[in-house]
Amino acid sequence: MIQAAKDSHPLSGVTVLVVEDDPLMAMDLEDTLAEAGALVVGLCQSLDEAMARANVDDFAVAVLDFSLGLDTASPVARRLVRRRVPFVVYTGTSKRDPSLAEWSCPIVEKPASPSALVSAIRTVLPA
Repeated sequence: MIQAAKDSHPLSGVTVLVVEDDPLMAMDLEDTLAEAGALVVGLCQSLDEAMARANVDDFAVAVLDFSLGLDTASPVARRLVRRRVPFVVYTGTSKRDPSLAEWSCPIVEKPASPSALVSAIRTVLPA
């Protein structure tokens, strides 16, 4: 019974910061994460918002859209690395794009199934 509950809510209780500049994609991410049992504690749609929010200690993991308008999420990712906060890059940019070479985190290409995103998030969470 406990295993079934974990399978239906694989991110149960996990707090997540979402950085996504597309409002519809942000809502979809929020729904996907909530259905997996996660709690979205922050939703940022710009680099400035994300940089300010990246210093707050109320999330366990972040999901970063790499392209944020004319900016990239690289400064946010670097800040998270310094703080030792795990993250997943969720992007329309190809995994093979040289601009993503800096990151050793999971890179999930849009569009992806909810299960692919949830699985990537689970891989970066501490055991």
